Amino acid sequence: MKYSRLAVKIGSNVLSRADGTLDITRMSALVDQVSDLRRRGIDIVMISSGAVAAGRSELRQEVGSSQKSLDSVSQRQLFSAVGQAKLINRYYELFRDHGLSCGQVLTTKENFSTRRHYLNQKHCMEVMLAAGVIPVVNENDTVSLTELMFTDNDELSGLIATMMGMDALVILSNIDGVYDGDPADPASHLITDVAPVDDPTRYVQAAKSSLGRGGMGTKMRIARKVASEGLDVIIANGKRPNILVDLITRDDTPCTVFHAAAVEPSSVKKWIAHSEGFAKGEVHVNRGAADALLSGTGASLLAVGVTKIEGDWEKDDVVKVIDPDGRQIALGRAGYSSITAAKSIGRTGLKPMIHSDYLFIEG
Repeated sequence: MKYSRLAVKIGSNVLSRADGTLDITRMSALVDQVSDLRRRGIDIVMISSGAVAAGRSELRQEVGSSQKSLDSVSQRQLFSAVGQAKLINRYYELFRDHGLSCGQVLTTKENFSTRRHYLNQKHCMEVMLAAGVIPVVNENDTVSLTELMFTDNDELSGLIATMMGMDALVILSNIDGVYDGDPADPASHLITDVAPVDDPTRYVQAAKSSLGRGGMGTKMRIARKVASEGLDVIIANGKRPNILVDLITRDDTPCTVFHAAAVEPSSVKKWIAHSEGFAKGEVHVNRGAADALLSGTGASLLAVGVTKIEGDWEKDDVVKVIDPDGRQIALGRAGYSSITAAKSIGRTGLKPMIHSDYLFIEG
């Protein structure tokens, strides 16, 4: 595989031991591999879990049984506050041994809600890469409330990979990839390649990992969306020795590759594609409008095809597009406020309610 820019997401089950504490040995091995790839001229952004595990390791003695009185969000905030410092300090020391520098980027879902904040984060990490610094990105769990949290770092990694225009996103988990059955069943087989038109979600079981907030279903949903935006996505086993280097240098490394779609959306559409959590309302359309949007011809959404407006938004806010069956088929940046949109329902001869340049079709 030939890539010059990689986003690498390292999951909780890769960096944590069975008791939930940080696995320093695994962390060191992954830093060795990232450093090897940097020496090969590959720019890398790391999206790393592990802060909560690091905090749990640090506070095991100090907090003891008193943590039992804390709810799950409070525990996460406590462990993350302590663990972020420990985690980035450990990364700093490990990369320093290779003559490399890393820098911490803490973010929240809210930081992606506007185009300006989105571009500010992108600029920060581009400056770091240009200076030879490896960005280490994580959600800021100390301030994220439950309703404002990413599904897990899989969702965050998809946002980062598309935002930074990476060639590929590597999601490291504790299994080799997507299987056509239960991975623990010897009769199950690894699915090695997923084309843009394929939908292997029927194989995925609902169970989540014991330490992360997401599961394989989340990984596949993110992988398919990111692949539709022109990036390869690779799901692989982060506990395999030398996995990152092998993915780049060997063709027989066990993994699942979601192959990139041929057409890459604009940077604005990439932002819109991951903005569902920030949508301010819904635009309901009739069958004709839905078919036009899904036809692949690049149609804009016109007011004549709109049947109902829900929510309260301003011009340029992100809204969902809903077909007559109640299915979300697109996300877009509204050309009207909700008040103006409501007055325009069914009318002809108006500018697009959502221009095709600002529509991401989900199908």
